[in-house]
Amino acid sequence: MLTLQACASSDAPLGQTSFAEYREQTMAWIQQNRTFQTDDHAAELEWNTPREWRPVGVPTRGILLVHGLGDSPWSFNDIGQQLADQGFLVRTVLLPGHGSKPADMLDVTLNQWQQVVREQTLILQREVPRVYLGGFSTGANLVLDYASEHPEIAGLVLFSPAFRPANTYAWVTQYIGWFRPWLAKPEDGVRPMQTPVRYLNVPTNGFAQFYRSALSAQRHIHRQRYEKPVFIAITQHDSVLDTAYVLDNFNTRFSHPDSRLIWYGDEPAAAARNSRVLVRSDYLPASRIAQFSHMGLMFSPENRLYGKDGQQRICWNGQDAADMQKCLNGEPVWYSDWGHREPGKVFARLTFNPYFEWQMGVMLGVLHAASTSE
Repeated sequence: MLTLQACASSDAPLGQTSFAEYREQTMAWIQQNRTFQTDDHAAELEWNTPREWRPVGVPTRGILLVHGLGDSPWSFNDIGQQLADQGFLVRTVLLPGHGSKPADMLDVTLNQWQQVVREQTLILQREVPRVYLGGFSTGANLVLDYASEHPEIAGLVLFSPAFRPANTYAWVTQYIGWFRPWLAKPEDGVRPMQTPVRYLNVPTNGFAQFYRSALSAQRHIHRQRYEKPVFIAITQHDSVLDTAYVLDNFNTRFSHPDSRLIWYGDEPAAAARNSRVLVRSDYLPASRIAQFSHMGLMFSPENRLYGKDGQQRICWNGQDAADMQKCLNGEPVWYSDWGHREPGKVFARLTFNPYFEWQMGVMLGVLHAASTSE
């Protein structure tokens, strides 16, 4: 077992001196190691490889975007282009252990994830005078970790930041991986392993590194206030993270007056609501949306894979086999976060944000404030 783990992802490409070199080596590594999910290998390579969007003219601002556990650079497909249209040089990374097959995460470490963020941030800083960081879920933890120790970072963009897991037993994953490498065994045939753009099953070690990233984020949050502008988007019914913890700490620890948090869900308690917190309902029955999901905030309804008419419907949603099969057969569904159930309804994961364009406007407002603040 130890021998197999040592071979899994130790050769993930790190240590490059340019983004072009990093992208080229990462693409070659994916091509060699990936379990492809479709016949269109070229498309899958593009979706999982670190990507760059360049603005018209010479960029003066750049942003590095970091995906979450089990995800890929595709997470920022819609956001990246819009940021480039606003003059940003935009880049994504691929966290080691991702983009190929879930088994490549058996021996990955938090240090490797932190290393790629550090290396690519420093490369971006050599090319533009002002750099921002953005992240989704685990990626949000990683960029907060870096920015808290590097005040030259101009501001943060955080989607579903996993500062504290909702599952109170997540800490156990740090200690059980050596005898239980998978929480859901790959050979049980129940849970699919991956899609063209993300993993659906992750080794225990992956969850352990996610938990360690959350601990690091918590240490930074409680050690000092983050005083640069920050944009946060979260949904109340997130099954992965403790959203009340994020909201409370936004109000008390993220102190810049131009920071904004979007809360999708019910109106928060009066003590948690102020002019920096913007609220939108996540119950949209006309669109068959029961609640928003952890992963759906970053995607436009027009996204070709995850949008309203997208090619990737995620039916593995915590429901029984019969309902999952109805979903897979293309029958009408409702949309929710993982695990939500209602009698007589079949649910797929909500993979897009009906408020995407409005959310982009709020995010760009925070980034504009960051670009003008000292």
